[in-house]
Amino acid sequence: MRWTIKSKPEKEKVQALQNVLSVDETIATLLVQRGIETFEQAKTFFRPTLEDLHNPYLMKDMDKAVSRIEKAIANNENILVFGDYDVDGTTAVSLVSSYLRSYYPNVATYIPDRYNEGYGISYIGIDYAEDNDVSLIIALDCGIKSLDHVNYAKAKNIDFIICDHHRPGDSLPEAIAVLDPKRSDCSYPYDELCGCGVGFKLIQALAENRNQTILDLVPYLDLVATAIAADIVPITGENRVLAKFGLEVINTNPRPGIKALIQNVKKKVLTITDVVFIVAPRINAAGRVKHGNEAVALLTEYNLEQAEQFASEIEGYNSDRKDLDKQITKEALLQIEENNETERFSTVVYQENWHKGVIGIVASRLVENYYRPTIVFTKSGDKLAASARSVKDFDVYNALEACSEHLVQFGGHMYAAGMTLKEENYQNFKEAFEKVVKNTIHPDLLIPEIAVDLELDFSDINEKFMRILKQFEPFGPENMTPVFMSKNIVDSGYAKTLGNDSEHLKVFVKQNHSPNFNAIGFGLGKKINLVKNKQPFDAVYVVEENEWNGNVSLQLQLRDIRAK
Repeated sequence: MRWTIKSKPEKEKVQALQNVLSVDETIATLLVQRGIETFEQAKTFFRPTLEDLHNPYLMKDMDKAVSRIEKAIANNENILVFGDYDVDGTTAVSLVSSYLRSYYPNVATYIPDRYNEGYGISYIGIDYAEDNDVSLIIALDCGIKSLDHVNYAKAKNIDFIICDHHRPGDSLPEAIAVLDPKRSDCSYPYDELCGCGVGFKLIQALAENRNQTILDLVPYLDLVATAIAADIVPITGENRVLAKFGLEVINTNPRPGIKALIQNVKKKVLTITDVVFIVAPRINAAGRVKHGNEAVALLTEYNLEQAEQFASEIEGYNSDRKDLDKQITKEALLQIEENNETERFSTVVYQENWHKGVIGIVASRLVENYYRPTIVFTKSGDKLAASARSVKDFDVYNALEACSEHLVQFGGHMYAAGMTLKEENYQNFKEAFEKVVKNTIHPDLLIPEIAVDLELDFSDINEKFMRILKQFEPFGPENMTPVFMSKNIVDSGYAKTLGNDSEHLKVFVKQNHSPNFNAIGFGLGKKINLVKNKQPFDAVYVVEENEWNGNVSLQLQLRDIRAK
């Protein structure tokens, strides 16, 4: 594990912020590292309000989208709300369809089948629209590159409104409206929205048109926060506002579908991290194991008893998904060993009967294990399909581009991608990918990194410090939980290991004459010898609150330790 300490911001900026906010140097430094340098920026950061949301009509084509929907309603047309099968897509479809249905009945939903139709807008979906006399399709979280599909629909007199957040290609589809803040000709002030976030801007514009206020839309924010968490978009700007107020809805008055998913969770208050690990995988499991329609049915159900029934079925899919991904990961690790590939620069594995819905998760598990760019293939029809995952700072999309002669198609971004190839090209592709990675990856990138915000003395850690730190939430990309480093700390003689295989480390630590802190290091049990006999060591950690029998105390969650 390599520790990378972030560079310290300019002293003058830190000092100026310290003075204007009356906070200590540590807090001011953390803020400047996050791009917060003025009182106004700090106010927006610490006290986000719904008024901070931008006018939806600033988004290119929003006026066209709204007038086409209003025309459809006036003419009693059938509207189909279409979206991808992942969390972002299913929450977006649930959001837009349930909002429209609150005042207009002729609204249906469509999620493509992961296996028969694949990602994005499908010809099967357009044929379904034609068979059901649909004249307007609203596509969410997909469609920005579906030029042929939109033309196919046009020939059938079906109009498209596209709401997407992926990067457009050289030309845009000929839809009635293309809402995508990443369009080069769109001057919308914030371009990191997820697909459900773009869907929310659409209903915000529709609501304005109906003389509703932002307060009328608050009940929909539980869906938006769930999508923001699952899609790993930056928790900055507008996303931060939507995530914060969406979390409040999840914790106080969630829709029956989300309530049913979280009612067995012991925690009183869920964080974004809880949404990532508890809510999102369950919604995703429907599309992975069964069908994304099941997730939409759950998220748009208003009867709690029925929602509980759906949630229990989804719980079953999630349990199947866990079993599948454990089993396939085991088989993949064995394949790497048997092929003597443990020392390679990349991982590429294939078995024809691996479940297509979980190969992305398996790729992530293999990255955790070997920490190198990874691709997992399975059989899909007459071709092989795969999911790729990368390591921090290595662009797997570029690596695939360099091997594209062996591929039928590929798509994705820096850290995750999908592809298909002909079976006879598998071995050639595997060797080409290994060669590209070997020749282009910096050796440091094959060692997991912990990014450390700054060095801290234990004397700086107290209730007030924690109180301010909690106001940095919600955490996520570009606003991660602050990670600190402290040097020369010692265990007070209580070090022990926990867990069935002694995999976790529990210590009671102090530094000089500072207060003592309980500290827990998940997965650090093997390092107990570094802390025995009061040997000094360095640690990186996050500060958190630990609740036990009604008592709340500060504790350190160790990320790594090193001998002095």
